[in-house]
Amino acid sequence: MQDLKKKTMKEGQPGQLGPTDHDRGAAGLRYVYPVVSRRAGGVSIGVNLNVNNACNWRCVYCQVPDLARGGPPPVDLARLRAELQGFLDDVLRGDFLARRVAPEARRLNDIALSGNGEPTSAREFASVVDIVGEVRQSAGVPDGVKTILITNGSLMHRAQVQAGVAKLRTLNGEVWFKLDRAPGPGMRKINNSRVSAERVASNLQLAATLCPTWIQTCMFAWDGAPPEESEQAAYLGFLRERLAAGVRLEGVLLYSLARPSLQPEAGHLQALPAAWLEAFAQRIRALGLDVRVTP
Repeated sequence: MQDLKKKTMKEGQPGQLGPTDHDRGAAGLRYVYPVVSRRAGGVSIGVNLNVNNACNWRCVYCQVPDLARGGPPPVDLARLRAELQGFLDDVLRGDFLARRVAPEARRLNDIALSGNGEPTSAREFASVVDIVGEVRQSAGVPDGVKTILITNGSLMHRAQVQAGVAKLRTLNGEVWFKLDRAPGPGMRKINNSRVSAERVASNLQLAATLCPTWIQTCMFAWDGAPPEESEQAAYLGFLRERLAAGVRLEGVLLYSLARPSLQPEAGHLQALPAAWLEAFAQRIRALGLDVRVTP
């Protein structure tokens, strides 16, 4: 494994990770990278399957440089296993946390399948979940450390994706299912996706049946204005319909922008104040859902 001590970060103390820098190359590895997650409140070990910066969506707030439409190249499963094993050993038994993380965030919160594109678009997705489970066991990862899939949910109808998500459940797993706006005009504008409302509803139900599932929602201002009331109402209506249909959700992870977009729309986007997010959270809670707000 490469010497992580030779790497330096851009914020805080020299070499220290921070929540506003999610550099995928922070550990000098191909597939594995550490971040301090403001939503998780600790260190998240990311697994990036989309090393070519390709995704089947193009969200306007995405921080991935040179983002392209498409899927990932074949995953080198042996290399991924070795990187994850070596990095977990440094976190659990080495001095990584003391060397790279501020005292208040020195805890391993999760292993997250996330990265620079939609992770479930990898043909090897289910095999990757198997490897994560095997490495968790061999490395002695505490049972309380979560395994999280951060996904736009668009491929949940595929059998191999469902197989991986079902295995995820056995690894203290959670699915974070992206829903920034209701399907339709809002989703087309924000996510550049034309997936139908029926497909989103069906895939969300599949995810929630297979593994504990949170909705993850990024809200932000466009040219200084928050989402229009019609967009807010459409989002709330979609959630209300899913609950009425019996979809069991853990809740909503509501957040705004923390890092600048690298997409052409970046100049239009601004973070929303905490008071606006909390007011919107109250409207979601009125549906009967737990909401965790991260300004």
